[in-house]
Amino acid sequence: MEEMEDRRRVGYHIHRDVMGEIEVDSVAQKSEVNTSLLDKFKESMRCSGPRAKSCFLSSVPLLFWLPRYPFKENVFGDLVSGISVGIMHLPQGMAYALLAAVPPVFGLYSSFYPILIYFIFGTSKHISVGTYAVMSVMIGSVTERLAPDSEFIVWTNNSNESFIDTAAQINKRIAIAAAVTFLSGIFQLLLGLVQFGFVVTYLSEPLVRGYTTGAAIHVMVSQLKYMFGINPQRYNGPLSLIYTVLDVCSLLGGTNIGTLVVSIVTIVCLVSAKEVNSLLARKLPVPIPVELITIIIATAVSWRFDFKTLYEVEVVGEIPSGLQPPVLPDFSLMGTMVGDAFALAVVGYGIAISLGRTFALKYGYKVDSNQELIALGLCNSVGGMFQCFAISCSMSRTMVQISTGGKTQIAGALSAVVMLVILLWIGSLFEELPKAVLAVIINVNLQGMFKQFSDVSGLWRTNKVDMLVWLMTFILTVLLNPDVGLAASIAFSILTVIFRTQLPKYSLLGQVPGTDIYRPVEDYNQVVQIPGLVIFRSSATLYFANAEMYADHLYEKSGVDITKLLVHKKKLEAKRLRKEKKEQKKAKKEAKKRAVEMLEAPELSDKEEKLAVAIVAEPELDPCCDSGLPKAIILDLSPVNFLDTVGLKTLRDIHRDYGDAGVKVLLSGCQSCVIENLEKGGFFNDKVTKAVLFSTVHDAVLHCQQGDTKEAMKGTHF
Repeated sequence: MEEMEDRRRVGYHIHRDVMGEIEVDSVAQKSEVNTSLLDKFKESMRCSGPRAKSCFLSSVPLLFWLPRYPFKENVFGDLVSGISVGIMHLPQGMAYALLAAVPPVFGLYSSFYPILIYFIFGTSKHISVGTYAVMSVMIGSVTERLAPDSEFIVWTNNSNESFIDTAAQINKRIAIAAAVTFLSGIFQLLLGLVQFGFVVTYLSEPLVRGYTTGAAIHVMVSQLKYMFGINPQRYNGPLSLIYTVLDVCSLLGGTNIGTLVVSIVTIVCLVSAKEVNSLLARKLPVPIPVELITIIIATAVSWRFDFKTLYEVEVVGEIPSGLQPPVLPDFSLMGTMVGDAFALAVVGYGIAISLGRTFALKYGYKVDSNQELIALGLCNSVGGMFQCFAISCSMSRTMVQISTGGKTQIAGALSAVVMLVILLWIGSLFEELPKAVLAVIINVNLQGMFKQFSDVSGLWRTNKVDMLVWLMTFILTVLLNPDVGLAASIAFSILTVIFRTQLPKYSLLGQVPGTDIYRPVEDYNQVVQIPGLVIFRSSATLYFANAEMYADHLYEKSGVDITKLLVHKKKLEAKRLRKEKKEQKKAKKEAKKRAVEMLEAPELSDKEEKLAVAIVAEPELDPCCDSGLPKAIILDLSPVNFLDTVGLKTLRDIHRDYGDAGVKVLLSGCQSCVIENLEKGGFFNDKVTKAVLFSTVHDAVLHCQQGDTKEAMKGTHF
């Protein structure tokens, strides 16, 4: 309250002339320098020593920040954080490999190679890249679509029975996952090299959160077969999720009891452990690695009681030790997965840059969006050659990395070292781990995504259009596959922007008494409309989609149907011309008669002998005098940030039509780019000059009130 009183006491006084655009250009000395596209291209290609060094360091950020690394301050936090996150990579990597429909060891590869590459080329200090549920399920939809069970059915000659060639199918799916990952990385690299990082602006927060929530439904349903020990048919295309759920329900009678028991026990233990972990979070320096403990215990129990043989519980199987040599992806497969790869590129980048910017803002540094594209592109393209599948950023791992003291990318590099140790020596110990345990880990970790349903109530209160984007994105993602759902969601989000620009708010402005501030008269009780003036504003820019509505609402708000007025004026003009013609004809007849009479008069002198015909035409009544037309219309164009040819034509027509009706039209608040559009579009000519432009609404109002006399405009106070 005291702050508001102090604000009221602050005086505000300006003493200056009323200034139109011509005066502003003169006083501010507008520059006429206009750099051509060729000059801009030459400047961008110019290379110098400092510029080359800066470009190189920005391309390899490690060389910039590592020599400046504060070892004493950060090393302990990064060490603890790196080990903690590395431990999380083990269960998550193996679990998310199931989503991608490839063997678990390839999830471990995806948690090693990309992390090292991001350590070198990434710019975020806090995010943890690696396997991610949404990306994995998108990969899984590609691998299962291009390598379905039906292609690997083998018939035996003796018993005329069939079986699936699992080894061949797995090899094909590994090749597909590597190929689509490599191609998505190429897309990210190309987008980064052409400075296309702004593509993420089309992924608004409601869209991303609605999409990840919808994708979480796909993830959960895909793991039901492992949790119940059943084998539902794989469906593709629209409504595939619904068909899968119906198929799962029809197969529940054949549930493997041993697998179901493992799933239930794992759910109870994992959820209980996570609750304990959250309760003790403030007291523990490092979170308890509940997933790691779970898979260790589950592996030991499965091995001890031989779940695979006695209860037919499906286990992870062979996990080879060591690293795979690089292999070029199968380029022949890429023609069938271009759309999938592009979707992976956009989704992976959108999620990573969103989290990266969030934590960069929180901790006071900058994330380079284009360099992030290049870093993720290298992670995926190089990772694809090492048979990894596409990666992004995980919120759960990122939060653990931050909460355990991680401050730089060193933490990520140390987590990669932990994964290297697991790959070389420890991985083979988890061959007896039931897949049901990994499926439960996946579904339990989805609880964070399912909490995003609360966004709907919050968006209902704050922005109903964003709520609609969230809901439609969720519905489209659930009903369609995640890749098609993403494309449809982006299209819908763009449509909402178009509709909002097509349906802006049109207002008449009034003056806040005693100020130079103007506000919509329908929103404020104390604003005053200036007598004889119409001040009109649209809340959106003016372009082809709303230009006609702009003119219609101006006619409606001003109370003047300009079309009818002009038609009426033409009728009056025609009537006046007919009357003048009739009067002129009558006057000539009278003049001729008088001339004859004067010539026939014998006693007229030369001075008196004259022809004095006075034709006084009845003056035309101005149709504007008694019609209630405003003296002037002021168009506030401050919300307009560009003008296309249709918008320009609309302004030209408004100026001409109202001008013909005797009403001045002035433009105020034009941005420099709009003025440039007006100049290039031929709006100004001999009759229409920049004198109709004013920097503010108040300048235009004072110009109308005080007239064109300079002396009258000096000494303006407000």
